[in-house]
Amino acid sequence: MKQIEGKVIVTCAVTGAIHTPSMSPHLPITPREIATQAVEAAKAGASILHLHARNPENGRPTPDPEMFLQFVPEISASTDAVINITTGGGHGMTIDERLEGVRRMQPEMCSFNVGSMNFGLFQILEKRKEWKFDWEPEALEFTRDFVFRNTFKEMERILKDVGEGYGTKFEFECYDVGHLYNLAHFLDRGLVKPPLFVQTIFGILGGIGPDVENVAHMRRIAEKLFGDDYYWSILAAGRHQLPLTTQGAIMGGNVRVGLEDNLYLEKGRLAKSNAELVERIRMILEGLSLEIASPAEVREALDLKGAERVGF
Repeated sequence: MKQIEGKVIVTCAVTGAIHTPSMSPHLPITPREIATQAVEAAKAGASILHLHARNPENGRPTPDPEMFLQFVPEISASTDAVINITTGGGHGMTIDERLEGVRRMQPEMCSFNVGSMNFGLFQILEKRKEWKFDWEPEALEFTRDFVFRNTFKEMERILKDVGEGYGTKFEFECYDVGHLYNLAHFLDRGLVKPPLFVQTIFGILGGIGPDVENVAHMRRIAEKLFGDDYYWSILAAGRHQLPLTTQGAIMGGNVRVGLEDNLYLEKGRLAKSNAELVERIRMILEGLSLEIASPAEVREALDLKGAERVGF
């Protein structure tokens, strides 16, 4: 596993497609809110900003590249953080829709989901009875009979069109052990090139569970498959975010936080912004005598093409 001289890369996932407006008044919805929170998160220490777009009228995830254009250039002009655009999109989007934002933006980085999986969010319905918008409970119930599709053919297409075509590097999102083996398959075929940025994800129903043993297991398998060819990062859903990212950082990994993955700063207390979550993990990391990697250090480590070669 590669490291940046004892420094930790902090990714902030600003809004995502999982949480809905009724779950938190602090979830950024409009382009203005997304831009403001992203810039604040970067100032707090996030070197990578992972971005989705939403319909400003109802908060529903959208693949519309024109919506991305309403906040991505502003973020780029206000911070030197690495812009990372989703290819996961939102549940029910086609692969073509999921790629619309990346095609238009041609960013330095984008997410890459390394395999199909059940992606259950329907269990959240039990926690809330009232919703601001009709689409919210419908979208959650939809996941009871939903497979998040990422076939080998579709993944090969993304690697060719986005990786080769735009020179964009990937945040490889691995929700289970099999996804690590899928990534190793692409590495063996020469379809991806090191250094890899491997994001191991814990706590999504359908993926690997949020246990400390699983964090160690995913690292062990990644070491077996990738050796010194990868940087490891840890993402955990909900209340598991801070404990498991802290564990991963102690083990030499990087971390991802943000309102896409977790709405709470602590038990019973909603985070008021993405910056609050970045500040909290930064305080923990610095308390462990770990430094925060700068955007320039991240660009060099991940061999990114540079902010001057993007499409926005």
